[in-house]
Amino acid sequence: MPQNWDVIIVGAGHAGCEAALAAAKMEQNTLLLTQSVDQVAAMSCNPAIGGLAKGHLVKEIDALGGAMGLVADATAIQFRTLNQKKGAAVQATRCQSDMLVYKTVMRRRIEGQNKLVLKQAEVIGLLEERGRINGVLTQLGEQLSAKTVIVTTGTFFNGLIHIGDRRFPAGRAWDFPSLTLPEELKSLGLKMGRMKTGTTPRLDRRTIDFSKLEVQPGEKPIKPFSFWETSVPLPQVPCHITYTGKASQKIIEDNLHRSAMYSGAITGIGPRYCPSI
Repeated sequence: MPQNWDVIIVGAGHAGCEAALAAAKMEQNTLLLTQSVDQVAAMSCNPAIGGLAKGHLVKEIDALGGAMGLVADATAIQFRTLNQKKGAAVQATRCQSDMLVYKTVMRRRIEGQNKLVLKQAEVIGLLEERGRINGVLTQLGEQLSAKTVIVTTGTFFNGLIHIGDRRFPAGRAWDFPSLTLPEELKSLGLKMGRMKTGTTPRLDRRTIDFSKLEVQPGEKPIKPFSFWETSVPLPQVPCHITYTGKASQKIIEDNLHRSAMYSGAITGIGPRYCPSI
């Protein structure tokens, strides 16, 4: 493993993958570091790409030669254009993806890209010389130097998961958080904040009577994300809509005080539209 790189990217989520591919395509010797190579481009929460205020970003990334639009098309199991009853300015493309296939396809792109190396390691510090960052320090004590260091750690910095009135440190569910590197950035004078999001519960489809639910089919004809030569090879599946009733409402009202959102346990800012009952 070389110790000197043109670019080192910390974190292999959506942003880290795009940064690594872009740098390598610009003929920079690039190292992509992640806590787990099995979780490259892992999709959290609702496994979807795009949506309101996000779909246009995917298309912009695609127009600039990024991978997300192509990988979204290759792994999509449903496409919809949101807000079709409203004006074009607020319409947005969204696709539901097979979350396991998505990260497999993206990792294949990462590993097949020339001048790009994927390595499993936790970064715990930054190397500094004369006021300039020139590398990273890993948990194993490796010192890797680089002309440029890009940090794309997503939710892992001091990550905290709330489930009802319980909480525990994690990057995403069952992944380790990054606790040392954020303290390093603080010591460099960077201001740290916290954002939050909501995650829907996982349901076992074998326990659901779909005959009682409202079917929401995908869009036909399909409007893919990518402007380039692309395909949508996976079978398309519908969504299903259900509603809460009085019994569900009573359970929620009786236990609202246990919700991290309403008890004051969550202080970070973020979207307000995802209560995740």
